[in-house]
Amino acid sequence: MQTSKLLLGVQKNISLKNYTTFRIGGSANYFFIAKTKKDIMEAIKMAKQLNLLFFVLGSGSNLLVSDEGFDGLVIKIKNQKLKNPCLPAGKKNQKSKIIDAEAGVFLNQIVILALKNNLSGLEWAAGIPGTVGGAIYGNAGAFGKSIGDSIEEVEIFDTKDLEIKTFKNKDCKFGYRDSIFKNKKNLIILSVILQLKKGNEKVIQEKMKKYLEHRRETQPLNYPSAGSIFKNPKGLFTAEFIEKCGLKDKRIGDVKISEKHANFIINLGQGKANDVIKLIKLIKKRVKEKFDIVLQEEIQFLGFKTKD
Repeated sequence: MQTSKLLLGVQKNISLKNYTTFRIGGSANYFFIAKTKKDIMEAIKMAKQLNLLFFVLGSGSNLLVSDEGFDGLVIKIKNQKLKNPCLPAGKKNQKSKIIDAEAGVFLNQIVILALKNNLSGLEWAAGIPGTVGGAIYGNAGAFGKSIGDSIEEVEIFDTKDLEIKTFKNKDCKFGYRDSIFKNKKNLIILSVILQLKKGNEKVIQEKMKKYLEHRRETQPLNYPSAGSIFKNPKGLFTAEFIEKCGLKDKRIGDVKISEKHANFIINLGQGKANDVIKLIKLIKKRVKEKFDIVLQEEIQFLGFKTKD
């Protein structure tokens, strides 16, 4: 029986600390590394059969795991098939090509592949950690661009009816750091087709270099973090509000608000999730009091009974 075979690959009480870029968090009761799309689907079916909570984990670059960990099954995706760019099916348009990537492929791998093939549209993503599945889930973006701009279609597994489905771009309901996948947890991303435009190699390289330099200059890349904690209000920058509240460098335990970028909370080494939550609450409280703005978290939370 397939389910019993899968159980052989399930590990127990695995620390999630090393599976997130924050390097914070407790253990998962059960942990499974899914190397294929079939693995992902079978793991989800098993969890449903055993009435286990489950969470699909990419690179953990936008995630805070509770100190108590997760009482369920974490499915770590490592399905990483990546096809070379080709012309869209049935089209002879030389101005664009598609890239077919599974959800576990790192975003940077796609950026490099695009550069090698002189394809433009993902320059903004240079240096961003994370998998393509995670990027689509949260419609990752920077410098006025987002992954949703380049999506042709997304292959998903619907955990309600246990069927594979294909979503076209319009079906994905992309918004600012938002998508249908973020709002409907039953839709698990398996793979994606991106459509990119032909470009000039030198121009693409120059854009990527500029964006990478900007990240190095403005972000605390030498410390573990989960990236930007909060979304930016429309036309505004959250980091400026936090800084104007005098919270830059504010520390609780072994985590603090970065001096370099106030929308980053960094782990100084032995950070605890509960202290991150305290800082998040403090930031939201001060910004609401001073500017009457309610900040919304960009990061995901796992294993918390409540954040309030």
